Amino acid sequence: MATETERLWKECEDYLAAEELELDDLEIVGSGRRVIRITIDAEDGLGVDRLARVSRALSRLLDESDPLEDSYTLEVSSPGLERKLRRARHYEKSLGSDVKVKSKVEIDGARSHRGVLESMDEKGFVMTVDGTSRRIDFEQVQSARTVFEWKRTPKPGQKSG
Repeated sequence: MATETERLWKECEDYLAAEELELDDLEIVGSGRRVIRITIDAEDGLGVDRLARVSRALSRLLDESDPLEDSYTLEVSSPGLERKLRRARHYEKSLGSDVKVKSKVEIDGARSHRGVLESMDEKGFVMTVDGTSRRIDFEQVQSARTVFEWKRTPKPGQKSG
Protein backbone atom coordinates (compact mmCIF):
# COMPACT_ATOMS: atom_id res chain seq x y z
CA MET A 1 0.00 0.00 0.00
CA ALA A 2 1.38 3.38 -1.01
CA THR A 3 1.97 6.09 1.58
CA GLU A 4 0.28 9.51 1.36
CA THR A 5 3.49 10.99 0.01
CA GLU A 6 3.89 8.28 -2.64
CA ARG A 7 0.26 8.69 -3.80
CA LEU A 8 0.65 12.48 -3.95
CA TRP A 9 3.98 12.16 -5.75
CA LYS A 10 2.45 10.01 -8.51
CA GLU A 11 -0.57 12.27 -8.92
CA CYS A 12 1.48 15.48 -9.08
CA GLU A 13 4.25 13.97 -11.20
CA ASP A 14 1.78 12.89 -13.91
CA TYR A 15 0.26 16.37 -14.09
CA LEU A 16 3.63 18.16 -14.05
CA ALA A 17 5.08 15.87 -16.75
CA ALA A 18 2.18 16.87 -19.01
CA GLU A 19 3.17 20.50 -18.36
CA GLU A 20 6.83 19.69 -19.19
CA LEU A 21 7.87 20.30 -15.60
CA GLU A 22 9.79 18.12 -13.17
CA LEU A 23 8.53 17.21 -9.72
CA ASP A 24 11.73 17.92 -7.83
CA ASP A 25 10.55 17.17 -4.29
CA LEU A 26 7.41 16.64 -2.25
CA GLU A 27 7.04 16.44 1.50
CA ILE A 28 4.19 16.49 3.98
CA VAL A 29 5.13 18.17 7.26
CA GLY A 30 3.46 19.11 10.51
CA SER A 31 0.62 17.78 12.57
CA GLY A 32 -2.88 19.16 12.81
CA ARG A 33 -3.08 21.43 9.78
CA ARG A 34 -0.29 19.88 7.72
CA VAL A 35 1.71 21.47 4.92
CA ILE A 36 2.24 19.86 1.52
CA ARG A 37 5.48 21.27 0.10
CA ILE A 38 5.94 20.70 -3.60
CA THR A 39 9.13 21.77 -5.34
CA ILE A 40 9.05 21.91 -9.14
CA ASP A 41 11.72 22.59 -11.71
CA ALA A 42 11.93 23.25 -15.42
CA GLU A 43 14.78 22.89 -17.86
CA ASP A 44 14.50 26.56 -18.84
CA GLY A 45 13.74 27.80 -15.31
CA LEU A 46 10.49 28.97 -13.75
CA GLY A 47 9.18 32.50 -13.68
CA VAL A 48 6.88 33.78 -10.95
CA ASP A 49 3.84 33.84 -13.26
CA ARG A 50 4.28 30.24 -14.36
CA LEU A 51 4.90 29.12 -10.80
CA ALA A 52 1.65 30.84 -9.71
CA ARG A 53 -0.33 29.18 -12.56
CA VAL A 54 1.04 25.75 -11.70
CA SER A 55 0.35 26.32 -8.00
CA ARG A 56 -3.31 27.12 -8.75
CA ALA A 57 -3.59 24.07 -11.01
CA LEU A 58 -2.05 21.76 -8.39
CA SER A 59 -4.38 23.21 -5.78
CA ARG A 60 -7.42 22.36 -7.95
CA LEU A 61 -6.03 18.90 -8.67
CA LEU A 62 -5.52 18.17 -4.97
CA ASP A 63 -8.92 19.65 -4.03
CA GLU A 64 -10.54 17.14 -6.41
CA SER A 65 -8.59 14.13 -5.15
CA ASP A 66 -8.72 15.22 -1.47
CA PRO A 67 -5.35 13.59 -0.64
CA LEU A 68 -5.37 14.13 3.13
CA GLU A 69 -8.18 13.52 5.59
CA ASP A 70 -7.52 16.80 7.38
CA SER A 71 -7.10 20.31 6.03
CA TYR A 72 -3.71 21.30 4.71
CA THR A 73 -1.75 24.20 3.28
CA LEU A 74 -0.15 23.84 -0.14
CA GLU A 75 3.24 25.42 -0.80
CA VAL A 76 4.63 25.28 -4.35
CA SER A 77 8.11 26.60 -5.11
CA SER A 78 11.17 26.15 -7.29
CA PRO A 79 14.48 24.85 -5.89
CA GLY A 80 16.10 28.29 -5.79
CA LEU A 81 19.79 29.15 -5.62
CA GLU A 82 20.41 27.19 -2.45
CA ARG A 83 18.60 23.91 -2.34
CA LYS A 84 18.36 20.91 -0.06
CA LEU A 85 19.84 17.74 -1.44
CA ARG A 86 17.48 14.94 -0.42
CA ARG A 87 17.25 12.67 -3.45
CA ALA A 88 19.84 11.18 -5.80
CA ARG A 89 18.46 13.38 -8.62
CA HIS A 90 19.24 16.51 -6.54
CA TYR A 91 22.89 15.47 -6.27
CA GLU A 92 23.03 14.67 -9.97
CA LYS A 93 21.68 18.12 -10.89
CA SER A 94 24.19 19.75 -8.50
CA LEU A 95 27.38 18.18 -9.86
CA GLY A 96 30.08 20.85 -10.04
CA SER A 97 28.34 23.00 -7.42
CA ASP A 98 29.58 24.14 -4.03
CA VAL A 99 27.83 22.07 -1.35
CA LYS A 100 27.68 21.89 2.42
CA VAL A 101 27.12 18.48 4.00
CA LYS A 102 26.63 17.46 7.63
CA SER A 103 27.35 13.78 8.23
CA LYS A 104 25.95 11.52 10.93
CA VAL A 105 29.44 10.19 11.63
CA GLU A 106 32.94 11.59 11.32
CA ILE A 107 34.44 11.25 7.86
CA ASP A 108 38.12 12.17 7.53
CA GLY A 109 37.93 13.64 11.05
CA ALA A 110 34.96 15.94 10.40
CA ARG A 111 31.16 15.95 10.46
CA SER A 112 30.84 19.22 8.54
CA HIS A 113 32.05 19.22 4.95
CA ARG A 114 32.09 22.02 2.40
CA GLY A 115 33.42 21.72 -1.11
CA VAL A 116 32.60 20.96 -4.72
CA LEU A 117 30.38 18.01 -5.60
CA GLU A 118 32.52 16.10 -8.12
CA SER A 119 30.75 12.80 -8.84
CA MET A 120 28.06 10.46 -7.60
CA ASP A 121 26.82 6.91 -7.95
CA GLU A 122 23.92 4.90 -6.53
CA LYS A 123 25.51 4.67 -3.05
CA GLY A 124 26.96 8.13 -2.51
CA PHE A 125 29.12 10.91 -3.83
CA VAL A 126 32.60 12.38 -3.91
CA MET A 127 33.29 16.00 -3.07
CA THR A 128 36.52 17.96 -3.03
CA VAL A 129 37.14 19.49 0.41
CA ASP A 130 40.23 21.68 0.80
CA GLY A 131 41.83 20.06 -2.27
CA THR A 132 41.19 16.50 -1.09
CA SER A 133 38.57 14.06 -2.41
CA ARG A 134 36.13 12.89 0.23
CA ARG A 135 33.71 9.98 -0.32
CA ILE A 136 30.39 10.16 1.54
CA ASP A 137 27.65 7.52 1.34
CA PHE A 138 24.05 8.75 1.19
CA GLU A 139 23.25 6.81 4.38
CA GLN A 140 25.92 8.87 6.21
CA VAL A 141 24.29 12.20 5.31
CA GLN A 142 22.39 14.06 8.00
CA SER A 143 21.73 17.09 5.77
CA ALA A 144 23.09 18.52 2.54
CA ARG A 145 22.48 21.63 0.47
CA THR A 146 24.01 23.67 -2.28
CA VAL A 147 25.72 26.93 -1.33
CA PHE A 148 25.46 30.13 -3.30
CA GLU A 149 27.79 33.06 -2.70
CA TRP A 150 27.22 36.49 -4.18
CA LYS A 151 30.38 37.70 -5.81
CA ARG A 152 30.72 41.38 -6.49
CA THR A 153 31.55 42.27 -10.02
CA PRO A 154 34.19 44.96 -10.21
CA LYS A 155 33.22 48.22 -11.81
CA PRO A 156 34.65 48.77 -15.28
CA GLY A 157 38.32 49.70 -15.03
CA GLN A 158 38.75 48.24 -11.52
CA LYS A 159 40.55 45.04 -10.61
CA SER A 160 38.65 42.36 -8.73
CA GLY A 161 39.84 41.98 -5.18
